[in-house]
Amino acid sequence: MRILLVGAGGVGDAFAKIIARRTFFEHVIVSDYDLARAERTIAAVAARHGSRVAARFTAAQIDAGDPHTVAAVARHHRATHVMNAVEPKFVPAIFAGALAADCDYLDMAASLSEPHPTDPYRQTGVMLGDTQFAQGPDWEAAGRLALVGMGVEPGLSDVFARYASDHLFRRIEELGTRDGANLVVRDETGTEIFAPSFSIWTTIEECLNPPLIFEKERGWFTTEPFSEPEMFDFPEGIGRVECVNVEHEEVVLMPRWLDAQRVTFKYGLGEEFIGVLKTLHLLGLDSVDPVRVRSAAGPALVAPRDVVAACLPDPATIGPRMTGKTCAGVWVTGTGPDDKPREVYLYHVTDNEWTMREYDTQCVVWQTALNPVIALELLAAGTWGGSGVLGPEAFDAKAFLDLMSAPEAEGGYGQHWGMEDRLAT
Repeated sequence: MRILLVGAGGVGDAFAKIIARRTFFEHVIVSDYDLARAERTIAAVAARHGSRVAARFTAAQIDAGDPHTVAAVARHHRATHVMNAVEPKFVPAIFAGALAADCDYLDMAASLSEPHPTDPYRQTGVMLGDTQFAQGPDWEAAGRLALVGMGVEPGLSDVFARYASDHLFRRIEELGTRDGANLVVRDETGTEIFAPSFSIWTTIEECLNPPLIFEKERGWFTTEPFSEPEMFDFPEGIGRVECVNVEHEEVVLMPRWLDAQRVTFKYGLGEEFIGVLKTLHLLGLDSVDPVRVRSAAGPALVAPRDVVAACLPDPATIGPRMTGKTCAGVWVTGTGPDDKPREVYLYHVTDNEWTMREYDTQCVVWQTALNPVIALELLAAGTWGGSGVLGPEAFDAKAFLDLMSAPEAEGGYGQHWGMEDRLAT
């Protein structure tokens, strides 16, 4: 397996540092528009693991927005798999480039949605991933696999949902992805600052678009951003966090393979974060449409959202100033195999102190990058396989969770995942 990793930002860097400990792959080509960033990632691998491990990595420059360039780089390096670790606006180009190069493909976020033109808060327009799923027949005809949404959310959350469907429930009322954290970032003086732990570009897209909900009798529909607030109790010391509806891929993916009466995604954003996002929207700073601005070099066209991203700390750099834990999971309600009501939360918690110590990577991007590495190992072993455009729900969840939780000394990843029975009251 030769993997073209597109993007050496926070998640791409973490992906390389995680896979460096594994032996199932032949080579990883770490590519980025900024070649120096790809080279820094490989240098970090060499510093921790030595030159022999680093020799299995090569840096390359790439334009992720050009499918022809993506295909050319993949062919040049004889890639068998393309791992997309950049912002979702680049999905169409990388997706097309991978197929053109006759590679399998993985990503952690789907192609972008477009709100309904006249009724955005009740009706769907173009949904997340629609353009990818429309090309499913092309991937099947080529005998190639596109595994979409294989990060943590989406990704691990979808694996949990499949596990619950196969092993824990006879009938599922709701698959409710719930994401929360108690992370704090401080500046050099110790003052808490606003510094998102994930790409602000992607966060704006998710949080300000109309949230998506699925109901079996109604299908997919939308609602207002930040709607239906609820307090959710997260495990391992994180505690109660207010969660709100957010647009996310799980609501698109889960109903395609799993039988549930309702599917939702709620994110624990917090009052300050929601206030910032609302202000950005009010001022038009969430827009991706370029505006003309004055500069010392003369007028320039700049997308306001790109300016916001440039002004905030790079998520890849905030790890040393971050404390706390992040939790990803699925809250499942319904009827158990014994025909009695059941309510279960399946989850994975990651501590920033541990990921910084073990991988020199902050916990949110590390948790996101872990899951495609596990998926690639299952594909390399032939445990997972297929063709077409598929989500994580299409594969055996137990095999994934067994490999994830097995001790590293036994060939696993040593990552505990939890399950709490929360009987409905």
